[in-house]
Amino acid sequence: MVKHSVDPAAPDEPFLAFWRERHLCTLTTLRRDGTPHVVPVGVTYDPGTRLARVITSSTSAKAAHVRAAGPDGARVAVCQLDGRRWATLEGRARVRTEPERVAEAERRYAERYERTPRPNPSRVVIEIEVDRALGHG
Repeated sequence: MVKHSVDPAAPDEPFLAFWRERHLCTLTTLRRDGTPHVVPVGVTYDPGTRLARVITSSTSAKAAHVRAAGPDGARVAVCQLDGRRWATLEGRARVRTEPERVAEAERRYAERYERTPRPNPSRVVIEIEVDRALGHG
């Protein structure tokens, strides 16, 4: 993976491999006043559906920022890095509460991070429809 724009629907194998490795990521959302809110998260990426997923509590600030953007969703970015390697996914995020979507996000999280997320009855998933991907490695 060299520094370049990546087709989010057809990323190259090194880019995909990097998103399968266990890395802490960041999620950037925007507050109502337009300032960035950046927090550490776990992220999974499915290029087949162009969805990145972040599990969180329904009461979290990140979920509130996404909901505040309205039904069209919020522009967000998730990023991970390892030394000089980095990858960013950008897109429109929406908070999803459907049990099957939350369960799928939990399954993918457990697979990537090799641990089952702790039980959380107020868990939701922030789904990001990825429309831009960048990376360097």
